[in-house]
Amino acid sequence: MPTQKQIEICFILSCRLTKMYVPIYLVRIDERTEEVFILAGEETEIVIYKTGYWRYL
Repeated sequence: MPTQKQIEICFILSCRLTKMYVPIYLVRIDERTEEVFILAGEETEIVIYKTGYWRYL
């Protein structure tokens, strides 16, 4: 299960991406690392860590 912070950040980033008309293809939780992974658009990959921090890959 994602943390509350991960859920909040995932929602915010999803809103930002869709406002720019970037399609979101995949949202997945890595069960090993407990990180949320978002695949959007042509090359946009975002990882959201348990602490709520995120970064582009």
